[in-house]
Amino acid sequence: MTTTEARTSTRRIALCTMAATPESVPALRRFTHHLAGGWGLAENVQEALSVVVTELATNVLLHSGSPYVVLLLAVDRNMFTAEVRDGGRWLTRATHRRAAADAGVACGRGLRLVEAYAPDCTVRADQTGTRVVVRIPIGGLS
Repeated sequence: MTTTEARTSTRRIALCTMAATPESVPALRRFTHHLAGGWGLAENVQEALSVVVTELATNVLLHSGSPYVVLLLAVDRNMFTAEVRDGGRWLTRATHRRAAADAGVACGRGLRLVEAYAPDCTVRADQTGTRVVVRIPIGGLS
């Protein structure tokens, strides 16, 4: 894992690059939660941001085939931005869900969950990979 953090008078930015492995999803969740706490964001905001990052990182792992995942986090006054990038292409899920209770559940709920927290969600895919940017007004989370 490679991480960098920068701070200006009104903006804080952090970057984390990891191999896209099953271990990267909880690691990026913890990274986000820890960083948001260090930036003084409320616990409910930390949890919401962690859920969003978890969903986006899971999508990289399950659907991109990318060898890496890049997470950029920024907070500027009352706006939090998370950007997740990969270098893969869309893949159909090759494995079945692990929990029997989830066997009949439709896939594809992750981005809907992300959009529930972050109505400003942009997905861009091209030959170099996929980039998802979410902007969350942190003053509006309750």
